[in-house]
Amino acid sequence: MTSSTTRRPHRRRELGAVALLAVALTAGALPTIPGSAGASENPTQARKAVPEELKEVFFVGNNWEGTADVINSRGDYAKIGRIDMIPDKKERLREIYLNPIKLAFFLGIRLGPGEGHDQYVDDMYTTKDGTSVVASRPSFADVVSIDVESGRINWRFPVSGFRSDHMAVSPDGTQVAVSSSISNTVHVLDMATGEEAGNFKTGDKPHENVYTDGGKYLWNMAIGEVNTDMDAPWQDFTKGDRRITVADAETFQVEKIIDMRERLDAFGRKDLSDALRPVAFTPDESKMYFQVSFFNGFVEYDVHNDKITRVKTLPKNPDTSDERTTYVNDSRHHGMSMSPRGDKLCIAGTMDDYVTVVNRETLQEGPLVTASKPYWATVSGDGKHCVVSESGADQVTAIDFSTGEKVTSIPVGDHPQRVRIGHVPTGWTGPATG
Repeated sequence: MTSSTTRRPHRRRELGAVALLAVALTAGALPTIPGSAGASENPTQARKAVPEELKEVFFVGNNWEGTADVINSRGDYAKIGRIDMIPDKKERLREIYLNPIKLAFFLGIRLGPGEGHDQYVDDMYTTKDGTSVVASRPSFADVVSIDVESGRINWRFPVSGFRSDHMAVSPDGTQVAVSSSISNTVHVLDMATGEEAGNFKTGDKPHENVYTDGGKYLWNMAIGEVNTDMDAPWQDFTKGDRRITVADAETFQVEKIIDMRERLDAFGRKDLSDALRPVAFTPDESKMYFQVSFFNGFVEYDVHNDKITRVKTLPKNPDTSDERTTYVNDSRHHGMSMSPRGDKLCIAGTMDDYVTVVNRETLQEGPLVTASKPYWATVSGDGKHCVVSESGADQVTAIDFSTGEKVTSIPVGDHPQRVRIGHVPTGWTGPATG
């Protein structure tokens, strides 16, 4: 299988001395805690009626460029406008270059997870009134709120440690949770003010965050160290403490730690990594599906019975090397979403350069749709399509859940990653200029 788009080489760059310093510095029965259909990614929530003064859209974070393209969330997916997510770039870089420790981590991010590029925008959500977009900026180790009309920063929250990562917004839209991947902390912030409501500790390198049970719980998946070349199975012990941390979303007290290593071993898959990547939950919150490092496939986990029930291996691209050190941040497949009815899973085969829709009952995959380094998968506003970011081709592509076939692709900025449903004022076309 080959790609029809220009393909960037998959590589992990060698770390310099400064980056190595940064990397070195970073180094019971389960209660009935329901899973989630994604809470912040819940397609049912996304299709609720939108007030006339607001327009439902997709925000596409162009990580290496530091912009967010705003496109229609259904239909033609046409581009509506663009927001500069780093209007304070000069100020931030001045701070970094005047602080040797901050500079070490900044360069470590560039040479490690950034694949030789700065990571300017990772995740983003809009406020309920559609006036602002809140975004995590890994290289600047912060979260900012940006006014969509003026393009100015409303507030800025520097995370503990030196890198911000994935976020999740509470179901009521009042709070946003962000992973600080170096301090092993999840910060929960007020969406309107940026003030910290609370925080909790996690495993090493917290990554994905998901609100569950109507916002009662907040789940965090820690992926451990993914930026070294110690990727052989026997070197797994170097990857750190990888676990799920379940916290009370009101008190921020940790309710349960889930060690997926134990569950994988009990299922007979000691060969699989326990570093959880993107996850997707059924609408009834009974099952969780997740991807793990190095694996071309995914795992099914029964939340209520606390056990793994199935593992699905997906096809390999014959052009993709089996050499683990060539995988971007250890992720062979990274990105998954579920159809609103819960009958289909959409899988981004990142290093295998394809997207496929899988029948959840049979686990049979559909057509392998060629895509260049697909990095994230979500659901269109009308629930009909899986929408993926093709980070290797700088475009967003829609796949029909019912047929598994490609619908359309829309060009966006440099290295799109996260794609999130959001809202802007009706008639909005971008921040005012001049």
